Amino acid sequence: QVQLVESGGGLVQAGGSLRLSCAASGRTFSIYAMGWFRQAPGKDREFVAHISWSGGITYYADSVKGRFTISRDNAKNTVYLQMNSLKPEDTAVYYCSAGPNIGTHNYWGQGTQVTVSS
Repeated sequence: QVQLVESGGGLVQAGGSLRLSCAASGRTFSIYAMGWFRQAPGKDREFVAHISWSGGITYYADSVKGRFTISRDNAKNTVYLQMNSLKPEDTAVYYCSAGPNIGTHNYWGQGTQVTVSS
């Protein structure tokens, strides 16, 4: 089992930045690929970014490419999402996930709210 706890969400003005963190506990963190997803009110959960277990491979949704950066620190069992140039349409609950490979999501966190005001 892996437990995931997101933090770092909040209210920010358009153009601002936030850094989300996802702390993992339980089974060895470093063997899992990690992902960030988001869900806006009334919409389906959507992919934001993925990172491989080593951190050497990353993928981004087109909507965040060039603005968001996913990274991980296996020594701290933590994955990060640096979000810059935030837009009101980035407003959502952000979730992190863990799985054996990129694209798999065996575990989910509880989510952290990000609100971007115009």
